[in-house]
Amino acid sequence: MATKRVSGSEAVILSLLEEGVDTIWGYPGGAIMPIYDALYDYDQQVTHILTRHEQGAIHAAEGYARVTGKAGVCFATSGPGATNLITGLADAQIDSIPLVCITGQVASPLLGTDAFQESDVVGITMPVTKWNFQVTQAEEIPEAIAKAFHIATTGRPGPVLLDIAKDAQFAQFDFEYKKCTKIRSYLPEYPVDPFAVKDAAELIDAAKKPLLLFGHGVILGGAEAELKEFIEKTGIPAAWTLLGLSALPSDHPLNVGMLGMHGNYGPNIKTNEADLIIAVGMRFDDRVTGKVSAYAPNAKIIHLEIDPAEINKIIKADVAVLGNAKKSLRLLIDNVKPNKHEAWLNEFRECDKIEHEKVIDKDLYPTKPGLTMGEVVRIASEKTNGDAILVTDVGQQQMIASRYFKFKQSRSNVTSGGLGTMGYSLPAAMGAKIGRPDRTVFAMAGDGGFQMTIQELGTISQYGIDLKIIVLNNNFLGMVRQWQQLFFEKRYSFTELKNPDFVGIAKAYGLEAAKVTSRDQLADAIQKMLDHKGPYLLEVVVEKEDNVFPMVPAGASVSDILLEP
Repeated sequence: MATKRVSGSEAVILSLLEEGVDTIWGYPGGAIMPIYDALYDYDQQVTHILTRHEQGAIHAAEGYARVTGKAGVCFATSGPGATNLITGLADAQIDSIPLVCITGQVASPLLGTDAFQESDVVGITMPVTKWNFQVTQAEEIPEAIAKAFHIATTGRPGPVLLDIAKDAQFAQFDFEYKKCTKIRSYLPEYPVDPFAVKDAAELIDAAKKPLLLFGHGVILGGAEAELKEFIEKTGIPAAWTLLGLSALPSDHPLNVGMLGMHGNYGPNIKTNEADLIIAVGMRFDDRVTGKVSAYAPNAKIIHLEIDPAEINKIIKADVAVLGNAKKSLRLLIDNVKPNKHEAWLNEFRECDKIEHEKVIDKDLYPTKPGLTMGEVVRIASEKTNGDAILVTDVGQQQMIASRYFKFKQSRSNVTSGGLGTMGYSLPAAMGAKIGRPDRTVFAMAGDGGFQMTIQELGTISQYGIDLKIIVLNNNFLGMVRQWQQLFFEKRYSFTELKNPDFVGIAKAYGLEAAKVTSRDQLADAIQKMLDHKGPYLLEVVVEKEDNVFPMVPAGASVSDILLEP
């Protein structure tokens, strides 16, 4: 490849183009200004979207990555610009989202002098990145960016941060780009051990009450087809973690629902009756296991996982199959015998009947006057025929939406899982819509989380991002209030909100908006929002004490799941 004499800042843009980057989210400032100046000449080759806050930029990059499978890219300046990325980095790290974040830094002679807007970005971000690196010489830029994309997108994905000193952005050098395909001492994934697969297959063939749990690793590994083929060959019921949602169509007959604290009754109860648990691309998060000492006491454990650090971390595996879920499942499919577990599956269906009577029918088809979150989710899902992308915030609406929104295709559920980041949905939905402009994208938030990143309405307006925003307003921090109601004697300590006029704010930003307060308005209001070309905000006033059930109390066994207060 021929070299070209360029500045370090232009090298950043040329390197990103070599990696196929088409969208950058960011916010300029002094220390990254040379990179923004170089970007000015490439606006026909890459789109930059100016967010209203750096946290908005990184969550948008996350949303883009979640729906496309490519690394999300964002820019920020030094000091507070860089530190405003921390929440998004931590979110992406725990949820395994590939990101490449580039921050400007003060000139290298000023490092360590407490210069204006200097912060130790590499030190601060080390615990919440898969890899980070400070660039002090322009010649380091191409190799650093190539490594960043390789590390971010291979193996268990994650966020990478490059901190580039200002003098390195100005300096000239002979640019040449080589994509990174291998790094010494970095092993992205292990080859699948055929002996481990054989041991797993023997346990699967012998099991009478097996249950498969699938998580985000299925989606990240592109293993959706293999998951479906495996459960159809073996007849094993399959339950999903929050981040596994949409890997398997909602209406698949072997899909038995969501695991965990607010998951479905059947998968939680039956976990402790199963004689075999097959965990695929999930990490046995505490929200899934409940009380670890009481988790799956009768079951052998098979764990298919790409990251060896997750094996035996929470739940001891009888058989561990290290490697990419797509490859592991393919080998398992070839080694297991065809089977059916109809009687066992029917036990889940009986649990479904109980849950419908006690919880689901009341959530989705309420007879009480006030609107429920569940009926809003049901109507939005029905009117988009299960084809929409749903981006949720954190809290009650996240759990309700995950329980009741239906999906036909993968990479359709975007939410903050491990970190539980309020304010996530609005910017992440921007990224999802830019990444998949062909699909309807809902941003669904509670009134608390929505106000944490409400300023991104300005970004949505400026770029005409066609989002359908639903704010479920109960004038409370609903999930905290629910815990206060159930476990703290209704001592509602600082959870009630005096909210602004959300419709008025949306209109001030130039968005169409409407408010729903009664059931007879709801279906037509959602349809009107969907028919509108362009961004639209719909505020729905729901019951103040509309709780999310079922619920596994903190520290309890999954067998102790509550169906009602």
